[in-house]
Amino acid sequence: MSSKIRPSHLSRLAIVYIRQSTLMQVFENCESTQRQYDLAQVAQKLGWETPQIQVLDEDLGKSGQSAENRSGFQHLVAQVSLGKVGAILSLEVSRFARCSADWHRLLDLCSLSDTLILDDDGVYDPNDFNDRLVLGLKGTMSDAERHMMRLRLQGGKLHKAQKGELAFSPPTGYVFDGNSLCFDPDEQVRTAVQLLFARFALAGSAYGVVHYFADKGLLFPSRHAHKGAPAEIRWLRLTHSRVLTVLKNPLYTGAYAWGRRRQRRTLTDGGVRKRCQTLSAREQWHILRFDSHPGYITWQEHLMNLQRLQDNDVKQHGEHGHGAPRKGEALLQGLCLCGVCGRRMRTLHRDENHTVYQCGQWMEGGNKCWTATSWRIDEKVKELFLAAVAPAELELSLAVVQEVERQTAEVERQWKLRLERAKYEATRAERQYHAVEPENRIVVRTLETRWNQKLQELVAIECEYEETRRAHKLDLSDADKHSILTLSKDLSQVFDAPTTTAAERKQLLRLLVEDIVLTPMSTPQRATQIRILWKTGTITEVCVPRPANGQHGKTPEVVVETIRELYQKALSHAQIAQELNRQNLKTGRGRAFTARAVSPIGRRNGLVRIQKNRAPSGRQRTPERDEQGRFSVRGLAAHYQVPCHRVRYWIARDVLTPQRNEPGGVFWFDLTPEVEARIALALRDGYSPAPDFR
Repeated sequence: MSSKIRPSHLSRLAIVYIRQSTLMQVFENCESTQRQYDLAQVAQKLGWETPQIQVLDEDLGKSGQSAENRSGFQHLVAQVSLGKVGAILSLEVSRFARCSADWHRLLDLCSLSDTLILDDDGVYDPNDFNDRLVLGLKGTMSDAERHMMRLRLQGGKLHKAQKGELAFSPPTGYVFDGNSLCFDPDEQVRTAVQLLFARFALAGSAYGVVHYFADKGLLFPSRHAHKGAPAEIRWLRLTHSRVLTVLKNPLYTGAYAWGRRRQRRTLTDGGVRKRCQTLSAREQWHILRFDSHPGYITWQEHLMNLQRLQDNDVKQHGEHGHGAPRKGEALLQGLCLCGVCGRRMRTLHRDENHTVYQCGQWMEGGNKCWTATSWRIDEKVKELFLAAVAPAELELSLAVVQEVERQTAEVERQWKLRLERAKYEATRAERQYHAVEPENRIVVRTLETRWNQKLQELVAIECEYEETRRAHKLDLSDADKHSILTLSKDLSQVFDAPTTTAAERKQLLRLLVEDIVLTPMSTPQRATQIRILWKTGTITEVCVPRPANGQHGKTPEVVVETIRELYQKALSHAQIAQELNRQNLKTGRGRAFTARAVSPIGRRNGLVRIQKNRAPSGRQRTPERDEQGRFSVRGLAAHYQVPCHRVRYWIARDVLTPQRNEPGGVFWFDLTPEVEARIALALRDGYSPAPDFR
């Protein structure tokens, strides 16, 4: 026995600490594990009694890189801190910790509590300088060994990644065939990924793709990998984050990219946590090899998608990006640039009918740069846009029909593949059921339940498919194609249709318009100069009036005079609004007329509308009583001082029984004492349910 082991040590616990880094080492390196358990016998030979020897093997299969998730090591440190441990035993220092900080912290605690450390090389006293120096060197070598092993493993991965042969969990739509990526053999998975990229090119926003999939009842695949087992494909509702993940992944372009994420340790909530950081700069990636495997889109399309996503992020790139088309009525939202300072102008909704384009740059004196009312500018740009697309109406109409047919075919194909998969699953469950002996009821019951479940899922999908077909007309008839051709030849009708949303109008405009520069002009008169930069590079310049602040929204004089003339014709407000719209006249806000918009204009300008006599000539009012003294509805209402509809309510509730001289004639009532009593009771009860008088 070593002279360093004193009776004070033998009177306390001897803890045998056992650890293997991974579960694979636990199962494969059995000799190393057994050697660690045999240290309990070494403690007995050194003088410790069996009840005083404690074996800690809670950390089997856990790395020694950190003490955070090792409950056995934490228990060991706690016992040493309380002075209950006389010695701790392990094969080598690396079993305790691979981190120098954790190891030196344990050495300090052992020194304060007079705890010995034993390994294969001998007995060490942390209070002895030479022993502590040796233990410190062993801990440093253990930490360095971990670093060297990591460098060797990481170098091997980098070398394999540089050749494009390093396998990893592939994104949805790809599988590894040997050492290279290839398209997923599942046709439904491939078409779903292709549809996502196609819809983003049309919708221009990730939310637009999400809404399209939800509106058509389509699902999107999600790949869930399992270690040692084939990956599982789950069909889920498409989400916004899922769309962004697919659009930002460069692997879909056919480029092999590796090392796009970094892990770093940070101090969070008093503990060390690993944070995964995605590197957006391609220069920081480890590997980027173009044309490494087949792609769903090209690299240029990928860059365009990233730029569009960046433009849509108004909060982060508001001064540079257009932003996605939104619900507001301002047609040029996100397209306007200030001709004075060059900043992008924002859209403000002052009220329901008043929208302006404002430059947010602060000028000297504490005022904003300038502001322009939107409706005059919108009308002029809309006019130029419709004039620009007019020459290509025939080509446009044919392209529209082809695009509609293509989109309906895509949706139809997705549903067909989903139905085909559901039928296969049901047929497969049926084959499994019939393949089992009927007497084996333990298995048959489970397979029968699974078969019924697959059949129910198939019926549910078929019902959902039929409902989608009825709601969205997945099959185009000849009449539908004729309607599409008719509408595409008159784009203004489509542009102004009530069913066309504001976001769709903006999307149409952005097909041709890149940017619009607005510049205020004061000479020769107040106006706004509109400079349109088309996608083709052509520039168009026009001007629209810019009234003074007090003149905004004022009804034009020609409209007031037209309403005055129509008032003289005794037309109703709805008829006047219809006539004004027919003459293509607009309100002071540039909107179409309604009956509610005509009335205040007449009041403000002191216009009086001639009323027609609605009663036909020769028509006589019904008398209150006839020659026999009977009361009419009007007579009873006047007699009891109630409205006429109250008397009709009594008739409906059988309080009164009317009489007629001829079919279709006037109602007459005899006011007998019995009837008067009923009416008195009805007056008392009001409109509450009356008792049965019959």
